[in-house]
Amino acid sequence: MNNNTPTPYYFQFTVFTDSGSLKYVFFSVCLLIYMTIISANVVIILTVCLEKSLHQPMYIFICCLSLNSLYGSAGFFPRFLMDILSDTHLISRPLCFVQIYILNTYKGHELNILTVMAYDRFAAICHPLHYHSKMTFRKVLYLLALAVLYPVCILSYVFYEFSHLPLCGYKLHRIFCTSYSVIKLSCVETPLNSTGGQLLAVASIFIPLSFVLYTYVRILLVCRRSLSEFRGKALQTCLPHIVTFVNFCISLFCDILLSQFKVEEVNSLISIVLSLEFLIIPPINNPLVYGLNLPQIRGVIFGFLKMHKIVCPL
Repeated sequence: MNNNTPTPYYFQFTVFTDSGSLKYVFFSVCLLIYMTIISANVVIILTVCLEKSLHQPMYIFICCLSLNSLYGSAGFFPRFLMDILSDTHLISRPLCFVQIYILNTYKGHELNILTVMAYDRFAAICHPLHYHSKMTFRKVLYLLALAVLYPVCILSYVFYEFSHLPLCGYKLHRIFCTSYSVIKLSCVETPLNSTGGQLLAVASIFIPLSFVLYTYVRILLVCRRSLSEFRGKALQTCLPHIVTFVNFCISLFCDILLSQFKVEEVNSLISIVLSLEFLIIPPINNPLVYGLNLPQIRGVIFGFLKMHKIVCPL
């Protein structure tokens, strides 16, 4: 196409294939995954909100992670489930850009909340006597506002820039809309698809990663000089965060790695797996890791289940 070609109003996902009656199996499996994500994260949210003893910074941040998982999943699964059953995999330009915005802000929120949680653990373990003065309720709100509004503001500008790009194509070789796949259809060179734009995207991951690594180096140094009982409690609260943060960073790197290749030349199964990793694994992993590993949350959940059995015996 040339530059005079009208910008398409619809995009077409080309990764979907005609799987015949198997599409109902795929639909059922994906619907089950989506219901699992909703159920697991709602349990964490209700547990933290209803139990007053959990109204502390660490648990508030965990609750925000679960809320963000519901937000990101809502931006992907309903549309994806429709596409599995559909014979024509078309999405309008406005809806495509809305999906891009939701999924990118979801990634930004997740990374920022995990970074704030690292600071919270650093303050609790390295400065325990000053923790309550450092992590007041007002400061928690400020940190959460920063974690949420920073990606919203940055991505709003980026979103505005590339939503006005003239496009010379309409085929997206993905199972959902991504900024990279749309930018590659641009008829003109923009800062968004330049090396500088890619470096900015990578830096947005490495800066939080570096901060988290710094905080955990400090935490390990403190634990090394502490009593074994204190060391055990500190590592018990840090381990779920380490697992969650590493898992999410791996998910982001998979997504970035996929964007650096010509997706149409990559095996479809590999492309789908790498695309879904950050949308499925973290939202399921987070409530499981925190719900099963933190005794405070686990105790409240199990206590509720025991009470429910007593009130409603089989």
